[in-house]
Amino acid sequence: QVQLVESGGGSVQAGGSLRLSCAIFGYTNSNVYMGWFRQTPGKEREGVAAIAGDGRTSFAESVKGRFTISQDNAKNTLYLQMNSLRPEDTAMYYCSAAFLAPWRGPSRTAADYKYWGQGTQVTVSS
Repeated sequence: QVQLVESGGGSVQAGGSLRLSCAIFGYTNSNVYMGWFRQTPGKEREGVAAIAGDGRTSFAESVKGRFTISQDNAKNTLYLQMNSLRPEDTAMYYCSAAFLAPWRGPSRTAADYKYWGQGTQVTVSS
């Protein structure tokens, strides 16, 4: 059973940085697709960043140039480095995982993902 545990959220002022981590347990398949999503009350879950099994990445337009997604396979950990944070980045952030076909590119579509973490809150004040 795949389990995901996020950490690293918190409160920061606008312009600051945070790094989210997602520890991954219970899988041995190297062809795992992963993503970071965020959600605010009353809104749909938004795909922020994704990484495919071959390392290709995808970012939402709103975070391009500010956020970076990476993974440390040796540590089974996914990261989201968030720089130049803005108040509109405030949300609950979730990491996700799926085993997709090898030819797929990175996915920021929530419906593609089977496994989800519990979320970590990010609050950016102006």
